[in-house]
Amino acid sequence: MNIRVYYEDTDAGGIVYHTNYIKYCERARSEVFFEQNMLPTLGDSSGFVVRDIKASFLATAVLGDMLEVRSTIVNIKNSSIILLQEVWKEKEKCFSMEIVLVFIDKGKPCRIPQRFKEIFTKDYD
Repeated sequence: MNIRVYYEDTDAGGIVYHTNYIKYCERARSEVFFEQNMLPTLGDSSGFVVRDIKASFLATAVLGDMLEVRSTIVNIKNSSIILLQEVWKEKEKCFSMEIVLVFIDKGKPCRIPQRFKEIFTKDYD
C-alpha cells in the first residue's frame, strides 16, 4: 500500500512523527479487508487486537514523501497471526515492526475465521 506524507503526519522537526508509522501499517492491514468489501471484524464483539509490537525506526521520511507499506506473514496460528510490516521510501527502509494480532470475541481469544485467514494468506504471500 502506498501512502503520501502530509503535513499533519510530521512533527515540529518536519519529519514523520514516530507513531504514524504504526498507523500506516494499521491502514495497510485494514485495506486488505476493505479491498474484499469486508471489515476486519465480525459484528461489535469480535476482531483483531494487538498483543505485541516490536518496532524499529530506521530512517526518516518527510513531508511529500511517498511511502510503501509491505507486509509479510511470519506465522499464523489458530487465534493469532504474526506479521512483519515495513515502511519503505524508495529503496530505503524507514520502519520495521513485528506485530502479533489476536482474534477475540467478547474479550476472549478465539479461532480466526477461515475467510480471514484466506484473506491474509492471499494478500500477504
